[in-house]
Amino acid sequence: MTKIPRWLDPDDDTTPFPDVEQALIEPNGLLAVGGSLNITRLLNAYRHGIFPWYSADQPLLWWSPDPRTVLFPARFKLSRSLRKTLHKSAHQVTLDTAFDAVVAACAAPRSSESGTWITPAMAQAYRALHAAGYAHSVEVWQDSKLVGGLYGVALGRVFFGESMFSALRDGSKIALAHLAGQLRAWNFTVIDCQLRTAHLQSLGAEEIPRTHFTALLREACALPGRPGLWRFESARAWAHTQESG
Repeated sequence: MTKIPRWLDPDDDTTPFPDVEQALIEPNGLLAVGGSLNITRLLNAYRHGIFPWYSADQPLLWWSPDPRTVLFPARFKLSRSLRKTLHKSAHQVTLDTAFDAVVAACAAPRSSESGTWITPAMAQAYRALHAAGYAHSVEVWQDSKLVGGLYGVALGRVFFGESMFSALRDGSKIALAHLAGQLRAWNFTVIDCQLRTAHLQSLGAEEIPRTHFTALLREACALPGRPGLWRFESARAWAHTQESG
């Protein structure tokens, strides 16, 4: 029998997502269509290993690909060249200081892409999650200018990465190195990277079966989290990561 993505009523947040094992093989992970981007629906999605991803000319699409790309904070790969960059004093890294600006920078057009999946509705949804204490940002500054960063959602001891940007060489790597180090210090279990890219693989991201990922979520999302605004506990949070290469 051919699988068909389930339609979610945008006016009824009690409609459950289908089991992620019902997701399509092609395109990989497409699970449901419709629904809304309110806080209740989004948090329910993340707890079950589901995330929204769609373009402005598409309906709201929900995904749970198999395999899943993740980064375990203790396995972050800190190359020698990146370590040299991190030792430089020309940049400053902060947490939850400019969330809106990071989302806007991630949504900005890029030369390698024809458009952006961070629609105005998506941006507004994550701003609401940030105001509610669930979404967080990492900012990289140089000469008081935002030159790199990332944002995502935290539930329990899981950080669900959403997007990153660089306006400076290694800007996003600097952000992720600091985040991975701080999350390791806070005993976070995993960073969800959603889909594989060479960029993430170079930093230690790996693919695991979806069944492994959802089992991990059931345990890690139930652990005590970090409520409120986040702040780095040291200027060199990245020091908790491991060097490689």
